[in-house]
Amino acid sequence: MQHDTFNAAGVMRGLVTKSTGSWYQVLGEDNRRYDCRIKGKFRTKGIKTTNPVAVGDWVHFEVEPDQESAVIHELEPRRNYIIRKSVNLSKQTQIIGANLDQAFLVVTLASPPTSLGFIDRFLVTTEAYGIPAVIIFNKLDLFSDEGLEVLADYKAIYTGIGYPCFEVSALTGTNIDVVKELLKDKITLVSGHSGVGKSTLINAIVPAYGLKTGEISDWSDKGKHTTTFAEMFDLPFGGKLIDTPGIRELGIVDIEKQELSHFFPEMRALMNQCRFNNCRHINEPGCVIMEAVEKERIESSRYDSYLSMYHNEDSRA
Repeated sequence: MQHDTFNAAGVMRGLVTKSTGSWYQVLGEDNRRYDCRIKGKFRTKGIKTTNPVAVGDWVHFEVEPDQESAVIHELEPRRNYIIRKSVNLSKQTQIIGANLDQAFLVVTLASPPTSLGFIDRFLVTTEAYGIPAVIIFNKLDLFSDEGLEVLADYKAIYTGIGYPCFEVSALTGTNIDVVKELLKDKITLVSGHSGVGKSTLINAIVPAYGLKTGEISDWSDKGKHTTTFAEMFDLPFGGKLIDTPGIRELGIVDIEKQELSHFFPEMRALMNQCRFNNCRHINEPGCVIMEAVEKERIESSRYDSYLSMYHNEDSRA
């Protein structure tokens, strides 16, 4: 790193572009990258996440006298973020990206399969924080005729409630240009299970990055983690992309049970018609949501996901 023109007495504003847990790479306003750590007191300000600073955050930092490292002093208020429960410590949470224009969920129907429940948890999280979500169905090159029918069913569920869905093959390049157009001039977080091809997709979009990709491990059909830390990349056609480590599970965080139905767009559209204004949509008389499920106006898989989240059931797969 070079810091020769930096005024050591001043504090600089910068964008966090990589997080390794204890160190953060920050792009300063002078267009240089600095390795930063957090000021000691930073962790005691009531921040309950395992990472007080996340990729996409704007921070104020100061280079230390040795000019070899810098210290983050202040975190600017976030416009939004995506949060999940930490795998290691279930009571703690982790912010996987901040200040986003949109979030892509990369989904595969096999090798490894992405469940409808996992998709729904991700979408509820993005809804709760006001982040537009896009579903990218990857590995189109692997689909059998039967698989294409399942894909059509999945797409019908989500396009029917307003989520854009796109089919791509990172391997053959199918629809990669469509994805590039979606990414243009926006800050986009890319998420999904390990092994769904996030790194392969990013390499197809910007081959120059040469991200490491991994094989699917045979014994579990789960992907091997190839992205260890969240990292932000500049896109040559405009915009920024945040690559994130594969998520095995996605716990819902900071959403009250009585608020949950607000984050299902198809429920939100009907819920004011329920007989009781505090209806839980579980077993109450005069519940318009339950009636809509019975009449197949709301997908049963979505309602099952709602019940699972409401009752805090397992968030794996």
